[in-house]
Parts: sequence; structure tokens; C-alpha cells
Amino acid sequence: MKKLLLLLLPALMFGKVHYAKVEPLERATIKSSVAGAITRVNLSAEGRIAGEGVVIQIDDAMDRASLTSSQASLMLFRETLEINSEILKGLEETYRLKRGYFDRVNALTTSTKTQKDNAYSAFVAAKNQLLATKEKVANLKKQILDLEYKIKMLQDSIAKKSIHLKGRYLYKIMVRAGEFASPGMPLAIADDLSKAKLTIYLDRDELQDIKKKRVYIDGEEEGIAISRIWRETDEKFISAYRAEIILEPKYPFSSLLKVEVK
Repeated sequence: MKKLLLLLLPALMFGKVHYAKVEPLERATIKSSVAGAITRVNLSAEGRIAGEGVVIQIDDAMDRASLTSSQASLMLFRETLEINSEILKGLEETYRLKRGYFDRVNALTTSTKTQKDNAYSAFVAAKNQLLATKEKVANLKKQILDLEYKIKMLQDSIAKKSIHLKGRYLYKIMVRAGEFASPGMPLAIADDLSKAKLTIYLDRDELQDIKKKRVYIDGEEEGIAISRIWRETDEKFISAYRAEIILEPKYPFSSLLKVEVK
């Protein structure tokens, strides 16, 4: 019996061998969210970690011109609103005085009909002028809100027309200057190389006590565990479960590693 246990012990200590390619933590296809002619492409950035510069530029000349005009208009509308707000204060006081005078004249039995009519006309005129200015102020506020929204939309459009990929590995640029970008059009493929990822496929029996198992790469323990396991079998490997291992990027990307989980 002891002899049998000794024979089985090595089989229990060693896990199944898997082979996995070192991949970037994340690969993303950068797509255009706006339309416009592509004016500049930095092809020299391809195959490198992107810096702060623009990788792909979509024409934003009209947006910038419209933004400058809208910002100037907004300033004028705000100045006009301030002036009319001051006028409104004076008209409110005038209305209050005219209303008070009419109420006093109308209450006096000694006032003539002409006096009452004149006081009433002055009161109504002050009221109409007050209401007209209130309406003008309300319209100015609405126009300011519309302009502020337009400016934000233009700023967003301009920002989206300059593609920055700082810190990302630019795997491939898929467009060239002179082409026309439309919303949803793929522009580039960029990778996150801050971490590396290994994908392996585990049999059901390998999932037993998986949280207690450690990862060995090329025979060396990495001091890490499985990062994520899909609880349904893979579409391609229908009897296996996909598992991901996240590790520091110390191995060359695209290299093939021997992986054991035990």
C-alpha cells in the first residue's frame, strides 16, 4: 500500500502541461466616432509605444472656425443679457410706481375720468414694457444655453478628431491621409502592454481546488494564481474551460510558454 502511494505521489504533484502565447493585457480597435477627411497620419508611431502627439488627425478646421464664432457670440449674448437685466430692474420699479399711482387715482372720488384713464394707460404701458423685457431676457437665456451646448458639442467633436494613444503600443494604423473617416470606421489597433496575459484551457478535473493551485511557467513558480476562469466550456474547445493568467510583462510578447497549474 505504501509502495502504491509513493508511485501515485509524483502524479499528484505535477499538473497537466499547457502552452500559451504571451499576449497584451488588452487589444483594442480604435474606431472613429466622427466623420471627416483624414489630414494626417503618423506612420512612424506604428510598432512603438505612442507618446503625447497626435497619431491620426481628422479635419477639424470648420469645427474650430464655428467654435471661435460661437464663443464670440456667447460673449455678446451674455453682455446683452446683463444690460437687459439692468433695464428690467428699472422697469419693475417703474411698473410698481405706475401701478401704485393708478390705484390711488382710481380710489379717489374727486379724480376725473380723464385722470383715471391716463393713469390706467400709463400703468398698462409700463406693464407691457416690463413683460416684453422679461420675455427678451428669457429668450437671451435660452440662446445662451443653446450656444453653450453647441460649444460643448464642437469641443467634443474637435477632441475626437485628434486621436491620441499615449502609453499604448500602436500595433497597426489602418488608414492613410486623404481617406474619409465615417463613424464606426476602424482607425488603428492599440495594445495595453502594462501587463501580459496567458490563455489556457483546463479540463474539468483541473478545476478541482483551483484557488489553492499556483502557476508554474517553464517549470518556475510565478507566485500567482489563475486570474479568471470561464464557468462554461469554450466554443472551440468544447470540453475545456478557458482560463486567463495575468502577469508582469517580463516575457517577450508573442513568445510561447509552458504553463502548469498545480
